[in-house]
Amino acid sequence: MSIKNSFSIKDLENLSGIKAHTIRIWEKRYNLLEPERSDSNIRTYNLQNLRKILNIVVLNNSGIKISHIADISEEELNEKVREITIENKENSLAVNNFKIAMLNFDQSLFEATYNQLLARNSFRDVFLKEFLILLTDIGNLWSTNTISPAHERFISTLIKQKILVNIERVQNVSPKDDMTYILYLPMNEIHDIGILYLHFELMLKGYKSVFLGPSVPLENLYELQHVFENITYISYFTVEPGKEKVMEYLQTVSKNILGKRKETMHVLGNNTKEIKRSELPNNIVVHDSIVDLIDKI
Repeated sequence: MSIKNSFSIKDLENLSGIKAHTIRIWEKRYNLLEPERSDSNIRTYNLQNLRKILNIVVLNNSGIKISHIADISEEELNEKVREITIENKENSLAVNNFKIAMLNFDQSLFEATYNQLLARNSFRDVFLKEFLILLTDIGNLWSTNTISPAHERFISTLIKQKILVNIERVQNVSPKDDMTYILYLPMNEIHDIGILYLHFELMLKGYKSVFLGPSVPLENLYELQHVFENITYISYFTVEPGKEKVMEYLQTVSKNILGKRKETMHVLGNNTKEIKRSELPNNIVVHDSIVDLIDKI
């Protein structure tokens, strides 16, 4: 895998959230960045430029004017970012470090950043306040071709490793009632970080949780009804079923699985955003986010 150390202005826009036009203005007016230019005057930025723009965004979002940021040294810039991160519990520095780790396939930076967070936060806080933001950003970066599938898989694997370690720590807690949560992803759906984290949350709360993982055919859910008495299902639709097929899928689940024993299913994910909730079967609940689902359990 080659390390990415050269970025276009569009890459900087996607990674920082600052429009390319604004970056050009900051560059021209305040000399904040020093890109290299091709013979045709196309800008390219190195890793140091990327780090700097990410840190500038942290300071600017905290209320410090660009004109003031331009007057401080890079060492002072880094120090102020650290101060803001600690004092205001900003997540921007950690998320930025995770992005740099992803771009450079740098596991050491990922681990160091994660351990610093864990020293003053619970794993739950790290995931909900840091990893969720990072994962949202990664989805946007992937869709704009700023990162490759290799980058996404690298960082996703590291995050999943942390979830699995924490699942192991809580999995011996005795279930507090006879409710069993079945967590699964539909056929051809492989994005399992969200539902894997929910598995951790359920076990942390003392519930019996069974994680089936990606690409589960509905026939498997029939079989589980012969094993468990009282089931609540949870699923996460990121890619599959497609937006045009989500309602049809949910109606099939409602009629053929949930209706048999008056059970319930909770769903969330990008492909549920356009569902008309007034048209949902009564035994299916759509949630806006992981946090929303956790609060309802």
